[in-house]
Amino acid sequence: MTILRFCLLAALVAPGAAHAASASMVTRELPAANGAYDARFDLVGLHWQGSGRVAFRARSLAGRWGVWEQAAPEADEPDAGSEARRSRGWRLGSPFWTGASDRLEYRTWGDVRRVRAFFVRSVPRSAPLARRVAAAGSPRIVRRAAWAADEEIRRASPRYARKVRLAVVHHTAGTNVYEPSESAAIVLGIELYHVKANGWNDIGYNFLVDRYGQIFEGRHGGVARNVVGAHAAGFNTGSVGVAVLGTYGREAITPAARAALVRLLAWRLDVAHADPLASLGLTSRGNERYGPGVDVPLRAVSGHRDTGLTECPGNRLYAQLDSIARKVAETGLPKLYEPSVTGELGAEVRFAARLSSPAAWTVTITDAAGGAVARGRGSGSVVDWAWKSAAARNRSYRWTIEAGPAMRPASGTIGPGPAPPPTPPAAPPPALKPPSPLLSNARAAPATVSPNGDGQADETVVTYTLARPAVVTARVLDAAGAEVVTLFSEQRQSARRQSWGWAPEALADGRYALLITAVEADGRSAMATLSVLVDRTLGRFAAAPAAFSPNGDGRDDAIVFSFELAVSALVSLRAVKSGRGAGLIAVGFLAAGPHEVVWDGAVADRTLPDGRYEALLAAAGAAGESQLSMKFTIGPA
Repeated sequence: MTILRFCLLAALVAPGAAHAASASMVTRELPAANGAYDARFDLVGLHWQGSGRVAFRARSLAGRWGVWEQAAPEADEPDAGSEARRSRGWRLGSPFWTGASDRLEYRTWGDVRRVRAFFVRSVPRSAPLARRVAAAGSPRIVRRAAWAADEEIRRASPRYARKVRLAVVHHTAGTNVYEPSESAAIVLGIELYHVKANGWNDIGYNFLVDRYGQIFEGRHGGVARNVVGAHAAGFNTGSVGVAVLGTYGREAITPAARAALVRLLAWRLDVAHADPLASLGLTSRGNERYGPGVDVPLRAVSGHRDTGLTECPGNRLYAQLDSIARKVAETGLPKLYEPSVTGELGAEVRFAARLSSPAAWTVTITDAAGGAVARGRGSGSVVDWAWKSAAARNRSYRWTIEAGPAMRPASGTIGPGPAPPPTPPAAPPPALKPPSPLLSNARAAPATVSPNGDGQADETVVTYTLARPAVVTARVLDAAGAEVVTLFSEQRQSARRQSWGWAPEALADGRYALLITAVEADGRSAMATLSVLVDRTLGRFAAAPAAFSPNGDGRDDAIVFSFELAVSALVSLRAVKSGRGAGLIAVGFLAAGPHEVVWDGAVADRTLPDGRYEALLAAAGAAGESQLSMKFTIGPA
């Protein structure tokens, strides 16, 4: 009898310490040539002087290099003269979320005279609580305090526009693979970079949306007020800037992010009484593409590239903007659009607006004491009423257009005198009892699959619980965050435990993220990310006989474990009883091909007692560790 023995190899890894949420930035001047720099960072941005180009890549703490990225110049900027900018002589690269990294490599082309790197550490923490703001119909928004905005670094009080006419959609740049708990850290890192590196007053965007459907308050000043941002140079006044975290040139946004974007824009444009499907013309205040005074045709839901020289928000997201605008227009009906007041006191003053559907409407004029001065009524989808104001000179009046309790009213003032005080910021809402999670208990078992057709771990079974009916999409991403396959899209599923199998025969060996997105009828969404390893290193694991009795009587004194390796690997074989390790049978480096291990039941010079056991075979391949298991018995069958 031949008994194979192998030496034992082990590696111990100490768990990392937990960190509190925090953010800091280090600035380094780098040589204006190809080079590298070691630093601990989660987000990086580059500034450079000259007309040339700069590219970079980052190395993760695990030693994996990311792809080369262009340090694209920021077209997200304040309007000229509106707030301090450090762009004189410098090209400002976008802040790029890399995740935990420890080394930067960069390359330059053409005229690059100086390079400056800004390394931002922004430590993730648990996902913050989103609150519904104190405004009718608002979505749940993660307020600045919840994502730990640094209010001490803000450089000035917010500026306000007279009205908002459109939304400009962006992507932020950086990886699309991040956890829900990292989103707040990404937003905090962008704030720090925009203020301390670029010299802006605050974070440039008014709102940010992550891949999981979380909506974050951006620039300070009130989510329902017309805060002037720094996101589309030349067009910041009169627009609201919304950025989706990630890069969407080749990858589409997730269903959860799209649903959140629709909810946010439907509410915010309704607050502004802007028609999401409108085409309009805005006059540029000046940028590299459109000089000051140039009239530019835009849509009410525009992409950043419509306003300046940029690829933002990426081809895949930009291509969806028209369909997103249509969905926004369908959400939250009925609505009142484009209220206007023309004329002067002492003469005829005309009030006009459009309604999304016919309704009875009322225009009311009140004086400073709140008393009604005049009132006009009508019905239909067009509001048009004239007030004969001959007796109303030298007074200030408030007007309101209403069309039923379901439609948000419009209001304003007309006449001399000081402007009415600005609407105060929304009061902190009362604590809300969160609903039960829509998507919970998500699991893929086994987490390692070897789809080689041997009938062992060829597929994984995905299970999760839906608390309420939802439309569910399942997608698979590779290690770089690119989508490789959609398992199913927008499938209606009931509120119960869901279970289905997935056999990834067409995928190459590697680690993949299985993204499950569920969207309720009201647009609320949830997402689960499951890690699945596809590894064909191990196959055809068998044991014979199924029961053996190593008592020296010459009958079934040993068991033979057989298996095949697709590639050479470090292999270990262990005996497990009731989920606990009973002993190491064998371990060692083996070449590709078939193998057998003959075992007499002894571990560490002792024979295991009779009982029911499990043989756990593991192989450490290039993609990770794969495992197969087999039941066997020591003692009588």
